[in-house]
Amino acid sequence: MASTRKAATGEKPKAVRRAAAPKSAVVEKKGRKAQTLEALAEVEGDGAADDVWTLRLYVAGDSPKSRTALANLQRLCETHLEGKYQIEVVDLKTRPELAKADQILALPTLVRRIPEPMKRLIGDLSDSERAMVALELDRLGKNTKHRHLD
Repeated sequence: MASTRKAATGEKPKAVRRAAAPKSAVVEKKGRKAQTLEALAEVEGDGAADDVWTLRLYVAGDSPKSRTALANLQRLCETHLEGKYQIEVVDLKTRPELAKADQILALPTLVRRIPEPMKRLIGDLSDSERAMVALELDRLGKNTKHRHLD
């Protein structure tokens, strides 16, 4: 009945609107290339499986704090692990069920899965000395060459 009334008044029926699927991307800033966290997190490493550190960084979306944590983690790994690492970035906004497996209570959180025992570190890893001690990177002095940043 409503359609006949609209036809009589000359109104067009309204089209159903569907929202586009949300996309995860960084807002482009002055001359800066837009990138997602997934694009920034590359799996690194080509050593033997025993030598490769497996690290999982839990973040909440593509925020500045998430990007800072990832950049700090990559810098630490390149300085102390020299390509013998794998970084997996888990966005809990898109995959919240993964938080339970590693008992994630705060973000960002880094979980060192291999070598065992598993270690957790909460924060953006901006205090590199604290991060080195917590992840036990400081004990690698006899096994891995360190590159010092001047």
